[in-house]
Amino acid sequence: MKFTLDCSLIFTKPLKGIDLKSLIKESAVILERGAPEGKGARIDRVKLKDNRLDLRITSGRYVRPHDAVFRLKNLLSEELGKRYRIGIRGIKAEKYRIEFDVEKEPKEDIALPFAKKIRFDGKRCILELHNLDEEFLGKNYTDRMINLINEKIEKQHYEGKEEHWELIWQSKQKEPVWNKDPSEEMEKRNWIMHRGRGQWIFGPTATKIIKTMEQIVVDELLKPLNVNEVIIPKAVTWDVWKKSGHAKNLYGEIYYLCPPKSRDPRLWEEVTDIYKITGEVPTDLVKERIKEPIGGMCYAQCPPFWPYLAGKTISDEDLPMKIFDRSGTSMRYESGGIHGIERVDEFHRIEFVWIGYPDQVKKLNKEIVEYYRKIFNKILDLEWRMAFVTPWFMAQEGLIGLADVKKEVGTIDFEAYLPYKGPRKESEWLEFQNASNNGDKYPKGFNVKSRGKEQLYSGCTGIGLERWLSAFIAQKGIDPENWPKEFRKRVGKLPKEIRFL
Repeated sequence: MKFTLDCSLIFTKPLKGIDLKSLIKESAVILERGAPEGKGARIDRVKLKDNRLDLRITSGRYVRPHDAVFRLKNLLSEELGKRYRIGIRGIKAEKYRIEFDVEKEPKEDIALPFAKKIRFDGKRCILELHNLDEEFLGKNYTDRMINLINEKIEKQHYEGKEEHWELIWQSKQKEPVWNKDPSEEMEKRNWIMHRGRGQWIFGPTATKIIKTMEQIVVDELLKPLNVNEVIIPKAVTWDVWKKSGHAKNLYGEIYYLCPPKSRDPRLWEEVTDIYKITGEVPTDLVKERIKEPIGGMCYAQCPPFWPYLAGKTISDEDLPMKIFDRSGTSMRYESGGIHGIERVDEFHRIEFVWIGYPDQVKKLNKEIVEYYRKIFNKILDLEWRMAFVTPWFMAQEGLIGLADVKKEVGTIDFEAYLPYKGPRKESEWLEFQNASNNGDKYPKGFNVKSRGKEQLYSGCTGIGLERWLSAFIAQKGIDPENWPKEFRKRVGKLPKEIRFL
């Protein structure tokens, strides 16, 4: 690595008659501190004009110039302040050139905010930054940019790779009772109604089925495992997504939350007047009267629970901790990927989260899989399979193709065959359930500890009720006579249909 920083120290007054040579020479010691001998930063050029000291600072891997300039600033501030009552107003950097090697050659050009130029000579990257202020240098943005270039190159090499998928288990084939699209058929019968993009209204019949499925989850999974119910916010602020890692890669899938600038009716009078006259909401004027987003609607359900534990130490007697939430909907902008109730923007989900030592989390993960096996085989009688896939949190951070080879940390997807999509071997199966061992991602991100020496782990499983309903109706049809006996017993008598004239 090679760093060259052209920067300036701005003093509170001109340095007339002050000999800086001895102070600059003295600084050589502090610019070597923490580095092997001869490997620290160096001052290669010094030029003083009035109250401005221009410097060129160079270094290799150790004591990088954006660190070295602050060491020099502190030394000069102390000495000049004590002797001459002169301070330093700030630091400015005209140009910062960084050369470093990357592991793989990029497949295409890379652009970054703040970068004037990024070019490659094979695996050698030359990064140029211009007109940097003290905050930029002091907050170590430079090292983050270097890391981000490496990350972008790595992502380029993963693009085009399919998500890791490895079959674990598959049920016996079951004879489908029909091959129709469940959403279309339920909509024809007024069981469901398409309301907006990726949003549905569920009538009494569909709701009864979904609520029965929810109760099955409670009776056959959550109660046996003694899981406590909680209520988790569905409005998620940026501080949560920063710690959970979602802030790295999810911006195109968020429904954003923008509070109004004021509740003052006078601010909104023009908006309301235009609506009263035209019958249309002037959204352009609304945009002028709202603040920047404070976050977004719940995207992944468990992150907004973690602030409850952040910075705390959990008693060993309370481990493993097990909680679930079913208090509201999640929102995810699916763009062109929406289809029926299988892939929606607004969906209903039960989220089960568990936290404990690694062995406890792994044990619970296996137990949960067995409870699901019982539900899908004995109650819903589905044709389904399990596959080990790229952990969902890695996929959401753009790390497609990665998986834990030991299969300890990662995600198991449960997929159902959809007869209306064609033959089993050729059609896409519906991922209608998953169970994840997330490792130390969340306990580390939110600084959650225990009294033991081991790092805490966590896991989660989200029960998407729309997906369950879709998989079930796709295989078992609309007629309850074709439904499994155990499910018919639990659902009971279906409500009378609402008829429209």
